[in-house]
Amino acid sequence: MINDRLIDAGDLPLAVRDFGGDQPPLLLLHGAGGNLAHLTTLARELRPRHRVITVDLRCHGRSGDGPWTWDAVLGDLAAVCVQMELTRPAVAGHSLGGMIAALWAQRHPETPGVVSLDGNPPPSRPEHLPGLDPEKAAGELARLHTVFDAIEASAGQVIPADQLPDLVERQQMAARDMGANEKVWIEGFRRNLAHVNGETSIRPPAGTTSELRALMNSLDLGPVYAATTCPELVVLPTRSLPEQEPFAELYEAHRRYLVEQAQSVPNLRYLTLADASHAMVVEQPAALAQIIGDFLAEHR
Repeated sequence: MINDRLIDAGDLPLAVRDFGGDQPPLLLLHGAGGNLAHLTTLARELRPRHRVITVDLRCHGRSGDGPWTWDAVLGDLAAVCVQMELTRPAVAGHSLGGMIAALWAQRHPETPGVVSLDGNPPPSRPEHLPGLDPEKAAGELARLHTVFDAIEASAGQVIPADQLPDLVERQQMAARDMGANEKVWIEGFRRNLAHVNGETSIRPPAGTTSELRALMNSLDLGPVYAATTCPELVVLPTRSLPEQEPFAELYEAHRRYLVEQAQSVPNLRYLTLADASHAMVVEQPAALAQIIGDFLAEHR
């Protein structure tokens, strides 16, 4: 039985979805701007081998608002473990969720294993782009940061009521284009809508978006991986999203950097998922469930 509940994390409530079962527990974490509903298809694929618990991270979905720091979100997950009576859960996360999984592993060596699904900070320096001329790399990064600036500036804006139906229709079209479960996709979209004083906006709010961007830009996972003793797997994409295509050369170089980074850490395994982009949890949930399940089964 799937069970939705709110738990008390101390300074805010956290929305949790428990997919049930008596198999080893697995915390499954979404990316920035997402919520637990976006992981439903992957969670269902994992359920035969794990008791899967998904969480709306703070300031996302149905969870409460609060300052965004790595310490705060790791404390939230600790509260989930206590109140859901999860003993030594494995952790898997997509994008931002993968970064959180890596930080959790560093602090919790008792963890049986963690899996990062392209949970990597964005490139922010020319050295993150091996093979590109440094001057060209700097120019591409500046161009990319301009795009991120525009995204940050639009975060949390009020959606006029007459535009909401068009937004829902565009989400439905996007789901069909990606081959996603349309019902799950729309649940994810609606779950991040905030209705306050007669106005509708999309979570996370603007302040959280700025906090998240600063945290990810300053995060260096190399020392985190090196200090981690529990088994860790990083799954990397092989191609760019359509919106990344104008920066295809930049992202190809960054993927080379990520592979080199992973290869330099003895206790870290990595693999590249064929024909997968950053949206791998939507594109290939069954393949990812097999990868996650097999990796964690090796380390029970």
